[in-house]
Amino acid sequence: MKITAPLVFLILLTGCVSPPKGVQPVSGFDLDRYLGTWHEIARLDHPFERGLNQVTAEYRLRDDGGVDVINRGYDTETGEWREARGKAYFVDDATTGHLKVSFFGPFYGGYIVVELDREGYSYSMVSGPNRDYLWILSRTPEMDESTLRDLIANARGLGYPVDDLIFVEQSP
Repeated sequence: MKITAPLVFLILLTGCVSPPKGVQPVSGFDLDRYLGTWHEIARLDHPFERGLNQVTAEYRLRDDGGVDVINRGYDTETGEWREARGKAYFVDDATTGHLKVSFFGPFYGGYIVVELDREGYSYSMVSGPNRDYLWILSRTPEMDESTLRDLIANARGLGYPVDDLIFVEQSP
């Protein structure tokens, strides 16, 4: 029993970083091009971003080869900015858009880049470890409607509940 409990815990933690069944991370990923600021265009609801607008995610290279993650958003209820800082590391090789991210000590969740503008790195669609987590990101506070429609259609085809997407207000 002493060996089984840690093994089960390890399996559960590993399951938290794996992509949802049938979802593949992008290949040919270039972290240097991905670093910088991204604006959240749409997301599925979850408690840690509930009520936030003007949401951005900033990614910076860490000295240990990982990525510093700074998520920031304006809380419309309190009238204050909220920020969460974390760190991310590649799960596989550095050319696969599959990372694990932690905002809470040793606990990691999946960060799976499902879609990416490979030419300009101007948009990205990111999944968590299951279909309850989805973000559509852009380098600018607004996204071309046709690109947004295509990303939503792709997410729908992958089984995400896109009718529940929250479209983030990016202007004050």
